[in-house]
Amino acid sequence: MGDLDGVTIGITAERRAAEFIGALERHGATVWHAPTIRIVPLPDDERLRAATEEVVADDVDLTAITTGAGFRGWLSAADGWGLSDRLLGTLERTRIFVRGPKAKGAVRGRGLTEEWSAPGETNRELFGHVLAQGVRGRRIAVQLHGQALPEHTDALREAGALVVELQPYRWHWPADLAPARRLIDGVVGGAVDALAFTSAPAAANLLTVARECGRYDEFVGKLGADVVCACVGPVTAAPLAELGVPTLQPERQRLGALVKLLTAELSR
Repeated sequence: MGDLDGVTIGITAERRAAEFIGALERHGATVWHAPTIRIVPLPDDERLRAATEEVVADDVDLTAITTGAGFRGWLSAADGWGLSDRLLGTLERTRIFVRGPKAKGAVRGRGLTEEWSAPGETNRELFGHVLAQGVRGRRIAVQLHGQALPEHTDALREAGALVVELQPYRWHWPADLAPARRLIDGVVGGAVDALAFTSAPAAANLLTVARECGRYDEFVGKLGADVVCACVGPVTAAPLAELGVPTLQPERQRLGALVKLLTAELSR
């Protein structure tokens, strides 16, 4: 018997989905997997290559690293282009700021050292700290992940920085939205006890699908009331927080911590 026997949990993750599902199922949960994003690596993307060449052509003063996966993807693409030695040389000469332990681990994994890591692991902290360094006239490389961050990069530009954006991955809609529609029906119909989110775009996309299905009001009305909503961190929770939906969040923004939190909450 598991702690989550009889509990049904919906997840929207694509990345590390098998690991997430396996951990929940080991506790006895029934998991409905309904991906709402598809992460597409773009090692041959011309925009990423052009931005990388811009970085290595002229040194940058500061570099902001938002995710470990994105940084590794960027370096992997540079390896394929034969640019990684030049890129690493450039990064060795820059001041590196990272969003948290995962980004820090990826940076150190390539022999680099960060100057500062955001203690709360948020983009707001990261870019606020970069701005505080004084950026007028400075060249700043910003490694993105699946989406642009205009609320932060525009602020850098308005402060007088020259910003080079590098986006190793982009998020697309999955080919099949039937599982997402089934999950929405399950939430509205009372078959799903909890939803667990590991990325803000996935949460936002599920809301979009609910709207397109004509079930948005019913769906949102269930969230946080009849259906527990758990998010890996505040960035992921943002689309739900905007609607006033209460969410559970682990103290550490890690998949394992999210599983433990769900198990503790739902086993009651």
